[in-house]
Amino acid sequence: MTTTPSKPRRARAVVTAPPVASDVTGQLSDNDMYDRMVSAILDHRLPPGTKLVEDKLAAAFGVSRTRVRPVLVRLANEQVVTLTPNRGASIAQPTPQEALEVFEARRLLEPRLVELFIANATDADIAALRTCIDDEEAARASGDMRRAIRLSGDFHLHIAQAAGHQTLGRILRELVSRTSLILMTYSPSHAQTREEATACGCREHRALIDAIRLRDAREAPRLMLAHLARIETQLEFTPPASGVPDLAQLLGA
Repeated sequence: MTTTPSKPRRARAVVTAPPVASDVTGQLSDNDMYDRMVSAILDHRLPPGTKLVEDKLAAAFGVSRTRVRPVLVRLANEQVVTLTPNRGASIAQPTPQEALEVFEARRLLEPRLVELFIANATDADIAALRTCIDDEEAARASGDMRRAIRLSGDFHLHIAQAAGHQTLGRILRELVSRTSLILMTYSPSHAQTREEATACGCREHRALIDAIRLRDAREAPRLMLAHLARIETQLEFTPPASGVPDLAQLLGA
């Protein structure tokens, strides 16, 4: 009896998974794994298109593959992960239309969340927003743009949390995760433009806090709308033209 040699398996892509802390004892819950995946996306450690191999994720989290699958399905339902038959999971790559829809949804939600924040927030909540902006500006000054973008998202999420509207807060958390993917995909390619955009975001956040501190329920939502609109206008949906280089200029002639 002869046996047919098995075909060699194709090498699997390596996923850059969020590390599991060495002092963690016991298995992570599904929510723990979900939170770490979202954090890795917000930190720009999992860029759009990253292949998510179940074996690699399971090893990173110290769990079985069956424990990883529900987390991937949850992220897919939130359009943060794409599940493709026979190809597995990968971090979503938002289209320009999806990017526009996300910002439209945020413009509908966040002015209302600001109103609720003004009605319910304590002085400690406002102080937490100031700390978030201070940390964001420090990250930008040190050149850590990934952390600056993450802190910018945290600023909006803190407003949603303190607003006390659980449903809108849950929706915004999904939108912020998708916004991070959008910014990774469509942010300006020029470094100076990116830095200037982030600096504008810090100034706009500070103006928003000033209106919140005054409990101005008309000005604060207006500032939030203007802030989100400016971010959207910074997106570059058309790749830069790859024209013929000016050899004379390159050679210093």
